[in-house]
Amino acid sequence: MEQEVEVVSRLRWGAAAPRHRETLGGSAGRVVIHHTALAGCRSGRECVDHLVSIQRLHMTERGFDDIGYNFLVGGDGTVYEGRGWGVVGAHARGHNHDSLGVAFMGNFNEDTPSKEAIYSVLQLLRSGVSRGLLHPEFELWGHRDLGDTECPGHKLYAALPRLRRTS
Repeated sequence: MEQEVEVVSRLRWGAAAPRHRETLGGSAGRVVIHHTALAGCRSGRECVDHLVSIQRLHMTERGFDDIGYNFLVGGDGTVYEGRGWGVVGAHARGHNHDSLGVAFMGNFNEDTPSKEAIYSVLQLLRSGVSRGLLHPEFELWGHRDLGDTECPGHKLYAALPRLRRTS
């Protein structure tokens, strides 16, 4: 049975158009979990403000073609489309062409990820597998596993085993 999760589209949150869009060569084989390392959000309006700010930061200050992540999730469990499925992200240098980048909005060195956010990301991953967009035996990594960073924060990193249970 297909697992579905509601995703707030780029159009609905007011994303700027990407300067360039590169597609993955097939289904993603890895998922990289991030945190935004900014203040968290728990409501639609607050999260949309954060998304617009993150996209602006990524495109103007970091020189990315778009927001770096494929998806982002707020503390209330709402999932927002970043680059979306099947698109190469800019979230983990050297690891973007075979992965999906999912960012939890907040700083999880201090805060604990909400049950709602964990559940929504779990549903997103299950949906990706059932739709053939994510390899059924995908690997799940914290950003720190792939580079010199504290991301996704100590408390979110400790929760990663809960996200590995997609079946």
